[in-house]
Amino acid sequence: MDHSRVPVLEALEEFRRRGDVVFGPPGHKQGRGVDPRVAEIVGLDVFRSDVLSLNGLDDRRQSQGVLSQAQDLMADAVGAEQAFFSTCGSSLSVKTAMLAVAGPGEKLLLSRNAHKSVIAAVVVNGVEPIWVHPKFDAERHLAHPPEPDDVRRRLEEHPDAKGMLLITPTEWGTCADIAGVARVCHEFGVPLIVDEAWGAHLPFHPELPAWGMDADADLVVTSVHKMGGAIEQSSVFHLQGDRVSPEVLKQREDLLGTTSASSLVYATLDGWRRQMVEQGHALLEAAQQRAERVRTAVGDLPGLRPMGREVVKEGCAADLDPLKLVIDVRELGITGMQAAEWLRVHCHVDVGGSDSCRISASITHADDDETEKVLLDALSALTRGAESIEKQPPVRLPRPSALELEQALLPREAFFAPVEHVPAERAAGRISAELISPYPPGVPAVAPGEVITEEVVDYLRSGAEHGVLIPDAADPSVRTLRVVARD
Repeated sequence: MDHSRVPVLEALEEFRRRGDVVFGPPGHKQGRGVDPRVAEIVGLDVFRSDVLSLNGLDDRRQSQGVLSQAQDLMADAVGAEQAFFSTCGSSLSVKTAMLAVAGPGEKLLLSRNAHKSVIAAVVVNGVEPIWVHPKFDAERHLAHPPEPDDVRRRLEEHPDAKGMLLITPTEWGTCADIAGVARVCHEFGVPLIVDEAWGAHLPFHPELPAWGMDADADLVVTSVHKMGGAIEQSSVFHLQGDRVSPEVLKQREDLLGTTSASSLVYATLDGWRRQMVEQGHALLEAAQQRAERVRTAVGDLPGLRPMGREVVKEGCAADLDPLKLVIDVRELGITGMQAAEWLRVHCHVDVGGSDSCRISASITHADDDETEKVLLDALSALTRGAESIEKQPPVRLPRPSALELEQALLPREAFFAPVEHVPAERAAGRISAELISPYPPGVPAVAPGEVITEEVVDYLRSGAEHGVLIPDAADPSVRTLRVVARD
């Protein structure tokens, strides 16, 4: 295929060349009606490129096939049989993928270290989750993806399960054995969905961890805005084989997706694919070299411990994305949240993630010598300034096994059940009716239907007192919890 072509961008260029005057959405009419004060900040070209697909650029069902051409090029670029663009982010794409495999009341295996969007999908879709617990790294207090034998055990226990959802890479860059999990799933005749939101770059360099399509996954969802070059909410479904019907996937996407798809998302997805096909290997080669250089330099700074390939071993990670720079800051006597806030306030550097133990920074093809220097200078300043950071009450981290809570009700049943609010000190033993997800990374400590324990309450309360954000809880201070009513 001719990867110099960019069908969406070409259609947008032609639309602007023609100078069409539109008497439908969007109401700003390609920037004619935008407040100049807004245009001054975000740029008028954003609005000039905001075009409705139907009666503007294209629609895959009713027009010249511009979008379908772009999707075919994307599929060819990454080795998938089919690709579909989504403009609602992978949070919604994962819900769609799950619903394409398992319907209400049917069982689906899920990695329990999933982002809250996956748990939300369980509630919305009405599937019965069969949790596959991750490998907990006690030294780093970190969850790594489950291994093939973990998946095999759960499929043997639940032979009526319709498939498996695997999350890899994690937000911290640790990767699963996708090929091994795919083999197990296919032995049982079920598809493997991979939530590869953090892995859009993986197909474009052979030294990066395995890409889901190359490792025999059936359906892979990526967030191109995370590690790629498209704008926020840019997501792609990739499909191969016959275990997931493309017709069913399209229908589920139409059911959940927007009818006002963003041309900005389509255009930037299209352009990013061309860039990666033409220049991706060289760009990612340079990014890997930069990441290794930064990791080595950080390792020489006092009190900072960057995570490297020592984490790739049995019982931990199957692989590691080298472009994820994960730094343990506990030896500085502070938490990752405190480090992230200090870097933002004092150095105007925003790291990608933080928790009670560490911070993370993504090195992408967009970084250069200047951003490399900014990051290293900021981290060096952090080591000097850490002593001035006010000590907060410690987060009382639970034992890894304490996070494997009993599932007493289906998440959907608990979420929609009659509820009451109880003081945190009386919540142990009650069934949660809410998601409680410390942010970041946004992995629920408690999901609807799970039985709350004293150890988890202690973890959540100490986290809130320390300053951990828990935005999805009914009471973000976790002084009270929303539980299923007893009567």
